[in-house]
Amino acid sequence: MKNSKVTVALLALAVAGAAAAQPAQNTLGSSSSTVAPQQQRQQAEAGPAPVNAAGRVVLQGADPSDKGTWTPVFGILDPITPYEEIPFQPWSKALYDYRQTRELEPHTRCKASGTARQFLTPYGVEFVELPELGQIIIFDIGGPHTFRIIYMDGREHPSDWQNTYYGHSVGRWEGNTLVVDSVGFTEQFWLDRRGMPHTDQLHTIEHFTRKDKNTIEYRITLDDPGAYTKTFDGGFNLRWNQGEELFEYVCQQANYAIELMVGGGASSVDRSSTIVP
Repeated sequence: MKNSKVTVALLALAVAGAAAAQPAQNTLGSSSSTVAPQQQRQQAEAGPAPVNAAGRVVLQGADPSDKGTWTPVFGILDPITPYEEIPFQPWSKALYDYRQTRELEPHTRCKASGTARQFLTPYGVEFVELPELGQIIIFDIGGPHTFRIIYMDGREHPSDWQNTYYGHSVGRWEGNTLVVDSVGFTEQFWLDRRGMPHTDQLHTIEHFTRKDKNTIEYRITLDDPGAYTKTFDGGFNLRWNQGEELFEYVCQQANYAIELMVGGGASSVDRSSTIVP
């Protein structure tokens, strides 16, 4: 009997140890995820999307006192399009596969990231509409702490643009959906946190549809004949975080990403290559 009790105790310890050793599951956006009480209240209180004086939906708060930020309802390490549906060219697939074990993402070195990658951070973004300037500005809260301008004044893309991280974006409203057309991207960022590559031929169309107070449906169409065999779509939802605001963030401060780039006790990824993709 004594031996049986010892055996049961050892089995219980083994099971507990195995459970503790399991990696944390990224359940952001999952219906089964654990949600903080504040977020549960926020979701329960979801009402209609705020509108401006003309009755059109806005992507910020209803007024200056209604503050908040947007974060992804999505596993931020998930691809924005299922892997098997991405129409890779051979070289872009090889590079994507390479990046799965060599996470040398420029964002971890405080570089700005355009298109969908801009929204895939735990800190989120803030939209500010400036009708007097004919602009909508998207502020990044963490990471490089930069901003992206969407021109709403009816202009076209310039013929001699300089490639940048955010590209050149022009927008228009189609009902309550903001449609943004962007070109002129540098190749020096990833399209998402999984490492989707692109070339300077990338052309994107983004749709931001505010479904209610707490939800933006984000959809993106990507056309890059330099990296993919055809146009394809991706997307996810964004969640409103009531009461949150921009805060000071210095990307170099306490930046532990060096361990992701060159190895260390916190990293198990192979760092034998010195090439930065």
